[in-house]
Amino acid sequence: MDLVMVSVLILTCLLLFSHWKRSSTQRKLPPGPTPLPIIGNIHQIDVKNVHQAFTNFSKIYGPVFTLYFGMKPAVVLHGYEAIKEALIGHGEEFSGRGKVPIFDMVLKGFGIAFSNGDIWKETKHFSLLTLRKLGMGKRSIENQIQEEAQFLVEELKKTNGSPYDPSFILTCAPCNVICSIIFQNRFEYNDQVLVSLIEKLNANTKILSSLWAQSYLSAKIKEHEESLDATNPRDFIDYFLIKGKQENHNQQSIYTRENLTATLIDLFVGGTDTLKTTMRFALLLLLKHPHVTAKVQEEIDRVVGRQRSPCLQDRKQMPYTDAVIHEVQRLLDIAPNSVPHEVTCDVKFRNYLIPKGTTILTSLSSVLHDSNEFPNPETFDPGHFLDAKGNFKKNDYFMPFSTGKRVCLGEGLARMELFLFLTTILQNFKLKSLVPPNEINDVPMYNGFVVLPPPFQLCFIPV
Repeated sequence: MDLVMVSVLILTCLLLFSHWKRSSTQRKLPPGPTPLPIIGNIHQIDVKNVHQAFTNFSKIYGPVFTLYFGMKPAVVLHGYEAIKEALIGHGEEFSGRGKVPIFDMVLKGFGIAFSNGDIWKETKHFSLLTLRKLGMGKRSIENQIQEEAQFLVEELKKTNGSPYDPSFILTCAPCNVICSIIFQNRFEYNDQVLVSLIEKLNANTKILSSLWAQSYLSAKIKEHEESLDATNPRDFIDYFLIKGKQENHNQQSIYTRENLTATLIDLFVGGTDTLKTTMRFALLLLLKHPHVTAKVQEEIDRVVGRQRSPCLQDRKQMPYTDAVIHEVQRLLDIAPNSVPHEVTCDVKFRNYLIPKGTTILTSLSSVLHDSNEFPNPETFDPGHFLDAKGNFKKNDYFMPFSTGKRVCLGEGLARMELFLFLTTILQNFKLKSLVPPNEINDVPMYNGFVVLPPPFQLCFIPV
């Protein structure tokens, strides 16, 4: 009996391998390591260092290669040229969102980040227009961020210079900004609603399966429905509900409660979690490199002074601070392989034929850590974004928000918040480490889709 089972297993493996060879040849997928039956190439990838595994494969198979995750192929794009050619040169064909089971299960194909086709296109278009109406990229939203930055400063003063983990409070500030956009209100930092929401956000993707989050959003939507004035929209929810009423005759309308809930979750997570993580990493690096902190604070004193709050206009006169923020984002590399893409049709790419529905992985790490573009890419060096005269130097390789049609919707808002929050903190506080700078661990930890800084405490000393 055992011999029969072994024979059947061997035969099955041979058949699966034969099927893979035949189908791979027919589809003309890019080259890649030979997968094992059932598991594919998973055994060849260190989940704690996916970037290095992809780099090793690229040295053998080139910047475009195929890996199998189980029985399904995924095409990996490695390096700036391959990613640019695909996501910009073939933007429409590479604009699909790859399958991510947990998000598909909870969001059911709605929202912005994990939707496809007409739902994605129309929801994204509506959201961009509405966010602009609500002040995105304008002076009004800048004023809101400046005001929230002052609330942040007041809360940090309450720590009285004692050792403090900034994770919670650094989530409160961007969370309140996004709340003001979609709910037209902010929360006090000790408000139990805000505390509960941040607990869910800090649980990372668990918010998506949280009945609390969906119940809370449903209650807010109901409140807006009951008080809606179509002639005077207050926030994102109002604009969405008004559009839904205008299309109530259209059975294919995307303006449903289900899509609104999914879109709000996207805005919450995208507008809060990433920014909080980046600010935490910025503070950690500033503790690790006090000479950098000193230069930033000298620039703040010279350009802004102590009598007013930093504003976006200051950024043009603060090249070193701008370079530091860019370098924080580059080194953090918060989404090393972005979120999976998917080709929307059969596409010929670099003499390969990639079938419709194939998953595409974009190695943003290979761009942000390109040693030709950023000498010593694993080292924190603001000079990566400064020219010989100390002027800020833009770089096409800077793509922490990805690029192309699936670029992060909140990139503009995130850039505003990072600059205003961090400069306001450094205008008001000296940062004191609990250990000598050379003992600070600043090595990020990979956690599923994203990278997180290690936990730490510091003291905020008022100046």
